[in-house]
Amino acid sequence: MSQQVIAGRYELLEELSHGGMGDVWRGYDAVLDRPVAVKLIRQQSVTSPQLAEEFAKRFRREARITARIQHPGVPQVYDAVLDDTYERLFLVMELVEGVQLSGYVDPARPLPVSWAAAVAAQVATVLSHAHEVPAIHRDLKPGNILVARDGTVKVLDFGIAAILRNDATKLTATGSPIGTSQYMAPEQVRGGRITPQTDLYALGCVLHELLSGRVLFQADSEFLLMYQHVSAAPTPLRQLRSEVPTGLEELVLHLLRKAPEARPADIQEVYERLRPFLPRVGQAPAPGEAGPAGAPDPTGLFRNPYAPRARAQSGRGAAGAPAPGLPAAEPLAVPAVMRAEIKEAYAHSDALLEEERFAQAAEVLGEVIEPAARLLGVESRPVLELRTQRAAIQLLGGDYRAALPEFAALADAYGRINGPSSAQARACRAQAARCRAELGQVTEALATLQAVLGVVRSVDSDASEEALELRRDIGMLLLAQGRAAEARAVLEPLHADLVLVYGPQDEMTAEIAEALALIRLDLDGTGGS
Repeated sequence: MSQQVIAGRYELLEELSHGGMGDVWRGYDAVLDRPVAVKLIRQQSVTSPQLAEEFAKRFRREARITARIQHPGVPQVYDAVLDDTYERLFLVMELVEGVQLSGYVDPARPLPVSWAAAVAAQVATVLSHAHEVPAIHRDLKPGNILVARDGTVKVLDFGIAAILRNDATKLTATGSPIGTSQYMAPEQVRGGRITPQTDLYALGCVLHELLSGRVLFQADSEFLLMYQHVSAAPTPLRQLRSEVPTGLEELVLHLLRKAPEARPADIQEVYERLRPFLPRVGQAPAPGEAGPAGAPDPTGLFRNPYAPRARAQSGRGAAGAPAPGLPAAEPLAVPAVMRAEIKEAYAHSDALLEEERFAQAAEVLGEVIEPAARLLGVESRPVLELRTQRAAIQLLGGDYRAALPEFAALADAYGRINGPSSAQARACRAQAARCRAELGQVTEALATLQAVLGVVRSVDSDASEEALELRRDIGMLLLAQGRAAEARAVLEPLHADLVLVYGPQDEMTAEIAEALALIRLDLDGTGGS
């Protein structure tokens, strides 16, 4: 399965999760050179050839509905693929890295109230956009909620339950209701009409579990569990955890009422009632107000809304390079097995580069960098060379945000090992500057390139290959900033040197000649010289 290609473009690389409704794979889109998530829907969803055509129509309809939910809390749907047999169905979606909400549930240590409220509020926001479409989730549960690394809550699997529904029966071919019995609303158990209030009940189950550390109902069989959802009264939260605020307990009980019409009127009301329990803007976490170690913090979006991205760690690269001043691991001879793995990674990456599959080529090198760094040291020559090649691929593929901090860290590492004026340190500083230029940080990029050029001139010729490229970059950046006279002062002598070194027909020579023609036209047209 890992070698399978879907629709001629989506490669299945590794299985990420295995669930009741389908398996999720890390995939790769060979056309757009990006990682994706591919959900393989269970084969038993089509129970007979007679249902195949109806199923195909439902599959595409629900995929289109899901794609209309425009909210950062819903992973984008890129494609829906139904194979010729109608037996295998694939949803191709945005790949989200994060932690499943089920990993936050701990009976011994329930979540802080602010964390639970922040998760529920973000889910409520997602549901408000979905219910407007209208789209009802039908299977909301911790396993379908993921907290991304920046604290954004993502609601997964919209439309999957609807896709698997069989109008001829309330049960699937396996005899189980569509949904998950721990979070199933009474009307779902009975096979009644599904409404947005069905999702509200499930959200009540999830919030109860986050705050108490245990599921709402427990039973020895699925039948008894579903019976409890229909008939049993939920235990009030404050009987399980006394510090839960009264207003939050009341909201959860309201969400868990048996009759849909007795629940809150809509998800917007739920959000308003959650608001008092959310952290205020600028409010720092209180002592002890921390969730599971290493888990993304869902309260950050409320404490610092619309905050910029966190600063890159300037002293640490993607492979875990140490901060300046920390000793590097003692270099070791490369064992034969590791040497073979590195050689194979380079060969595989180069083959992918030939096909312009930049993201995947960089990922292949990344898979060997970490074990090599552990074995050889993070500043050993083989590891630094691997990291440099990966960063170069990221730059070539346009992933400037990933390449920039790595090139900056590599420049520091090479500077410590070989000296700040070494060829490797200069090259990485220049590449970092080029990334900054692509990201709009032109002033800083220019300053760095000019500083590197000064070093090159002190150790090599002004007409060396390295110096010529730096002069080209500096002149073109000046031109891009509208500083035509300064650009001309850099590019005219550069053009003369290029004619001598490479000849007038060279690609870089022609590029600079064209830029100079535009500069002269602009300056002459405005009265310049």
